[in-house]
This record gives sequence, C-alpha cells and structure tokens, in this order.
Amino acid sequence: MIAPRFHQETLTHIELIWVEQRIEHWIRFGRDVAEQILDRRRRILSFAPDSVVAYVRWASGDFGTIISRIDILRTVRRGEGFSSVPYVRPGGEILLRVSGWPRVERVLQAIDTVERIGIDAADACPDYWRHVHNRLAAGETPRPYSREKHRAWLLRKKIDA
Repeated sequence: MIAPRFHQETLTHIELIWVEQRIEHWIRFGRDVAEQILDRRRRILSFAPDSVVAYVRWASGDFGTIISRIDILRTVRRGEGFSSVPYVRPGGEILLRVSGWPRVERVLQAIDTVERIGIDAADACPDYWRHVHNRLAAGETPRPYSREKHRAWLLRKKIDA
C-alpha cells in the first residue's frame, strides 16, 4: 500500500530478501512510507525522495560468507541523477558503500554511535556518511558524529530550504 501523499513514480523501492542462513537483505535505518509483501521471503519497502537509508546485504555459500555489504543512500527526486544499486529501483545517491565484514561492522558501529547520542541515523547529515566512507577507504577511523555537528546540519538545512 502506497502512502497517499506520495506518487508511486517518485518513490525509491528496495527489495528485502530473507532465506535462512543463505541470503539476508535488510534496512538498518530509514523511514519507509510503504511496504509490499511479495511472498514469505521477499518484500519491497518504498522510501520518499531525500530519505537517507542504510541497506545491508549478506549472503553465504557452502563455505561461509560470500557477500557482506552496506550501502547508505539518499533517495533521489524525479529527474535527479543516481547510481545503480542492486535491488534498489531506480537507484540512489551513494553516500557510503562498504563491503567485507570488518568494514561493514565498523559502519554499523558508527551508526550505533550516532544513535547512542539520541539522533536517528536517518536524520544525520549526509556528509557524515560520506566522511565515514572516505575515512574507512583510507584505513582511518571515522570521527564521531556529535550533537554540535547535528545542530549545524539542521541550521544549514533551514537556510537551504
């Protein structure tokens, strides 16, 4: 069911999959506006434009984990450019893209740190997720998000509106 204030074509749709001990795709954070259940193992969550979403994908084979990935995306508005991401239609602006369990775990810890200070990770400044991506790519530890940085982000958003 699509939320009445959003038109289907303006939404970003992310397919979630769960096959016990084989494939798991889930949302770590983000506010969906609609859900469509396809079957026991698959559903599609839809997100409004300009939403920030963390999408985790994990899969294992006969000999252990074969995919461990997290993407933090900003959903796009109609007409905006975007990057393709598997299982995400149409795609999104990639703020962070990490693969390999040690790095995925570090991103999950960064998300936990944001939430521990009482801020929903979906509301954190998109630049922070770019910072986390860049620091991890350089083999460095990301700087923690703070209430002061969040306040500055909220003021910047107010000025841009």
